[in-house]
Amino acid sequence: MPVEFKDYYATLGVPRDASDEDIKKAFRKLARQYHPDVAKDKKTAEEQFKAINEANEVLSDPVKRRKYDQLGANWKDEGRTQPPPGWQGAGGEGAAGGHEFHFGGTGFSDFFEQFFSGGSRYGFPPEAGHPGAEAGQHAWRGSDIEGDVLVTLEEAMHGTVRPISLQTMNPQTGEAQTHSFRVRIPPGAVDGLRIRVPGQGEPGHGGGAAGDLYLRVRHAAHPDFHARGADLFHELDVAPWEAVLGAEVTVPTLDGSLKLRIPPGTANGQQLRVRGRGLPKGKGDGRGDFHVIVSVQLPAKLTDAERALWEKLRETSSFNPRTS
Repeated sequence: MPVEFKDYYATLGVPRDASDEDIKKAFRKLARQYHPDVAKDKKTAEEQFKAINEANEVLSDPVKRRKYDQLGANWKDEGRTQPPPGWQGAGGEGAAGGHEFHFGGTGFSDFFEQFFSGGSRYGFPPEAGHPGAEAGQHAWRGSDIEGDVLVTLEEAMHGTVRPISLQTMNPQTGEAQTHSFRVRIPPGAVDGLRIRVPGQGEPGHGGGAAGDLYLRVRHAAHPDFHARGADLFHELDVAPWEAVLGAEVTVPTLDGSLKLRIPPGTANGQQLRVRGRGLPKGKGDGRGDFHVIVSVQLPAKLTDAERALWEKLRETSSFNPRTS
């Protein structure tokens, strides 16, 4: 099935030779602009946010970016609907003789699903000449299907219900059939969680039952937080004097802000932990922790008065990091 080419570099507004840091900065800027929680036009923002996340998913991963670049800048102009010879993408099509399938509502485009999602079909439907291949013979269960579903950290925090569609196309008959259903994303859905949807896999053979669909949770990149299991992490910029003298700051979390004390003498890169403010662990096991990673920021420019104060500090301080 033909798919529309996605120019991920254009989506993030970066050149094809952009550095990893350029891609990271571009994503954060756009993600903050189009995050559904802050945008006024939530429907448009949601679609933009998904597109930005998909582009970041590919371009921030060295392996995926290399595969994407192998498609070539003129891939869309050559009328191709399949990757170049020798290019190994993820694919949305099963093994030879299997049904082709396409997802809807997962947060990823058909282009991503076909080349990058890692979607797969597994099981062993009967081949020609195999017992059960013809109607009336042994029933054979349909293959299971696995794909990705993009879940925001807010959805992982509170849970949600996602409308999903799955289109299957039989390569022998050319017939397409679309199934629509709703999938519950539970609170605390960690990255990599597999959600089983019974009976929504490949159709059975010879009267056999359909296979199952497994949706693998993929956390949407967030401009302010990232998750590791049920723990959440946030990078906090602090001024040098806040790190040296200590301070009380307000820190955002997924469920409201909190006051955090920066102890005197806090080092760059030091982690401060707030217990129980991460994602739900599920099954009544409470929540993970919230980790704040301190990033000490130095002023890029100094006024004459500021420079005089720094020079005064240099003259009066006995601290020497090379001898301490």
